[in-house]
Amino acid sequence: MRKLTKYEEIIGEYEHNVDVIEYSFRSNNIKGLYSNGVVAINNKLSTTEKTGTIAEELGHHHTSSGDIIDMDSTSNRKQELRARVWAYDKLINLQGFIDAFEHHCTNLYETAEFLDVTEEFLADTINAYMHKYGCYIKYKNYVIEFGFNSVNVIKQYN
Repeated sequence: MRKLTKYEEIIGEYEHNVDVIEYSFRSNNIKGLYSNGVVAINNKLSTTEKTGTIAEELGHHHTSSGDIIDMDSTSNRKQELRARVWAYDKLINLQGFIDAFEHHCTNLYETAEFLDVTEEFLADTINAYMHKYGCYIKYKNYVIEFGFNSVNVIKQYN
């Protein structure tokens, strides 16, 4: 039996609340859209890109309201950011950094591959967490340090 991808797991988790369709957008710049309980994902994306995209669009399902396509609006930009932070927390969260550390991941590429996200999504997550938590956070028995596109995990021994 084949193991499900993270993308398939997320779709399965939300299949009773949200319909997901893969769609061929005219523009390659559009990765996904959410509207009224339906997520459309660009079918030209890799599975790993689809994972980050579905998480962000589900973030809109949970955190956004109304038409927020116009990014000139401060309110819309805030809703976009909330959806992205929801996606970061859903796919990676602080425990994900610890799991990658314990799995002996040593760089951005290895960590992204272990977490089944793109390097871009991982870097965006790290930068968002650096803004949220500062340069570091103590979590469980670890210190997680955030830098520009880098993360370092230190295990504390008692």
